[in-house]
Amino acid sequence: MHDLRTIRENPEGFDAALSKRGLDPLSKALLALDEERRALSTRLQEAQSRRNEASKAIGAAMGKGDKDTAEALKAEVAELKQTMPAIEERERKVAAELDGLLAAIPNLPADDVPMGADEADNVEVSRWGTPREFAFQPQEHADIGPALGMDFETGAALSGARFTFLRGQMARLHRALGQFMLDRHTTQSGYTECAPPVLVNDAAMYGTDKLPKFADDSFRTTDGRWLIPTAEVSLTASVQGQIVDTDALPMRMTALTVCFRSEAGSAGKDTRGFIRQHQFEKVELVSVTRPEDSEAEHERMTAAAEGILQALDLPYRKVLLCTGDMGFGARKTYDLEVWLPGQNAYREISSCSNTGDFQARRMNTRYRPKVDQAEAGARKTDFVHTLNGSGLAVGRTLVAVLENYQQEDGSVTVPPVLAPYMGGLEKLLPAS
Repeated sequence: MHDLRTIRENPEGFDAALSKRGLDPLSKALLALDEERRALSTRLQEAQSRRNEASKAIGAAMGKGDKDTAEALKAEVAELKQTMPAIEERERKVAAELDGLLAAIPNLPADDVPMGADEADNVEVSRWGTPREFAFQPQEHADIGPALGMDFETGAALSGARFTFLRGQMARLHRALGQFMLDRHTTQSGYTECAPPVLVNDAAMYGTDKLPKFADDSFRTTDGRWLIPTAEVSLTASVQGQIVDTDALPMRMTALTVCFRSEAGSAGKDTRGFIRQHQFEKVELVSVTRPEDSEAEHERMTAAAEGILQALDLPYRKVLLCTGDMGFGARKTYDLEVWLPGQNAYREISSCSNTGDFQARRMNTRYRPKVDQAEAGARKTDFVHTLNGSGLAVGRTLVAVLENYQQEDGSVTVPPVLAPYMGGLEKLLPAS
């Protein structure tokens, strides 16, 4: 959500920032609605005040025997009672139109975000690791997975396209990856493990900028709740409506949850394999910080996600997204793209974003900065900054392990760091 006061103070700057997102100027329309809403609010307050004054004056006039004045005041009160509902209704409509327009405007990009139209204009920041050289033609995970327990046919028979049934050693490797990620983030990166609900209400989805714009991308239950598209929703919304003390910041939370996405806008993309599923598991990272700390926290969070890839010895590159490829709620985003030898390409496995105060304004989540005792009486609140990132998408990490650790005989070597989680299993062996 955007701050109307800031737009009033610098409408040209607001429109210039929107232009980086490829959007037309909106400040004029916003400020016109804002001005009308404020004018209606003033009219309503004045009418209410006059009605109260006139009502009191009726009694005084009656007490003095001044019937003419009393009747005139009664007529005025009656007229005010008739006109006020229309003013109230118009104010509600204008406020709803203003809120709707504000809710549909994406976050403004940070100054160092590169201009661009789409992913082709993203900027590579760094690379880590060297892609393995194979003595044979490496295959895609969708080709080697079925013999190892990745059952696409049963998943489709049970639930339809973009669902997969994992069995035996494949299911264990999938579980091991999620547990390893959680353990590393909690013991080495300072995140607190959480187990949040995966069903949330409208307020949680709206506060984390998933509504109203992305309603079609999520699944809704018959009783009006939403299946989370990411644990970002549950974790971030856990501080919704709160005033957080500075001593509690930064808050760092992580969770391994099942996630659900309709993939409404992905027709024809990754229809084969395990990369783009309606149901998947992901380890999410969420931070709540003071505004002055959020940029450093963004780098820290991204490094935590990179640490998982490095521990698994999976080559990847770090990319700074351009204005045209950045998500709706982000002001700056790094993507981590893992190397998939079967596809001979880097593919996204993590996205780490700083949303600034965009979500905090929607959630009304603030903090109380520390001040000198002499100023204690004047303590004020300010909006926190929120950040979120994948640390990592478990299914896509499973894909990366299968493709990078595949052997010519169809087996897959288990990364050494996962040994404690695999009960001595060192290889996934194809069914004979």
